[in-house]
Amino acid sequence: MELPVNHFKRKLMAGQSQIGLWCGLPGSYAAEIVAPAGFDWLLFDTEHSPSDVLTVLPQLQAVAPYSVSPVVRPAFNDPVLIKRFLDIGVQTLLVPYVQNEEEAMAAVAAIRYPPRGIRGVSALTRATRFGRVSNYAQIAEQEICLLLQIETREALDHLESIAAVDGVDGIFIGPADLAASFGHRGQPGHPEVVVAIEDAIMRLKALGKPTGILTPDEKFASRCISLGTLFTAVGVDVALLARGSEALAARFAS
Repeated sequence: MELPVNHFKRKLMAGQSQIGLWCGLPGSYAAEIVAPAGFDWLLFDTEHSPSDVLTVLPQLQAVAPYSVSPVVRPAFNDPVLIKRFLDIGVQTLLVPYVQNEEEAMAAVAAIRYPPRGIRGVSALTRATRFGRVSNYAQIAEQEICLLLQIETREALDHLESIAAVDGVDGIFIGPADLAASFGHRGQPGHPEVVVAIEDAIMRLKALGKPTGILTPDEKFASRCISLGTLFTAVGVDVALLARGSEALAARFAS
């Protein structure tokens, strides 16, 4: 049996822009609703949602029939969490709160088998199709895509060294936490934050490193794409449900 191709990674390496949706709702039913909506990728979040390995698994199964790429954000840069997600078949990971080169190297080590890394070996996981991909341990790394999230002033200071770590496939900029780091909590659109984000995108583009971001501001999303972001999340499922339901209720409130 063949190892599934990571289409998200292939497009990223080819320089193709991909539009995504952030998914904080833990249910597989919600994931299946948005899977055929037309996005290139869906981010299943386990950092700021009640989701975990056992809720992400049915989400992966729910979206598998559709031409959309799943990306998973672990709760932290933890090799145990990363190992568990890889073992259930996650091929693209977005690791949050990476501050420096050492933390970037730790994330890379977590996705690689020894002697290049520290990932534990098991031959009977969902990732190996339960032992049916006979050479999984030899070829798994080529289909794993590692994205690191930059979200503080300190991380921006180390941006080039983080991006240069071998095994890092892309850098994701987190506007909300970056705004808090700059002292502008709840203001990702603050001019100082916007300048820092745009500068980071251009620095990464100069390095040839694929860059991503999450912003529900459609004008700013278009601006980021024009500057060079290649994986751009333009909305959040929770926000679509919350704001959409409020708007519908408000239209009939009178």
